[in-house]
Amino acid sequence: MEKIAAILEQIGLPFAYDHFAEGESPDPPFICYLIPNSDNFSADGRVYYKINEIHIELYTDCKDLSAEQKVEAALDEHGIFYEKTEVWIESEKLYEVLYTFEMEVN
Repeated sequence: MEKIAAILEQIGLPFAYDHFAEGESPDPPFICYLIPNSDNFSADGRVYYKINEIHIELYTDCKDLSAEQKVEAALDEHGIFYEKTEVWIESEKLYEVLYTFEMEVN
């Protein structure tokens, strides 16, 4: 998680793991990230490589290409291949741009 935190620091937007505490959410844009799964490589009943799935969720109140470019530039700089999806969350009045990728745990 240290590497993810370093990447998020580089982006320069407020961030929290999974969510911000109630009442402490900053104004958009901001980032939430989480590690929902692992995709470990194993053999002979042993894990040889620990690999986590990472989600970086960018929240904005309007389409913000500049914020997206900051996230993508940081991921590109670290050689991270990512998938990107986007959705409008009507109940929150926010766009969520989701970046998903896998990262080996050291």
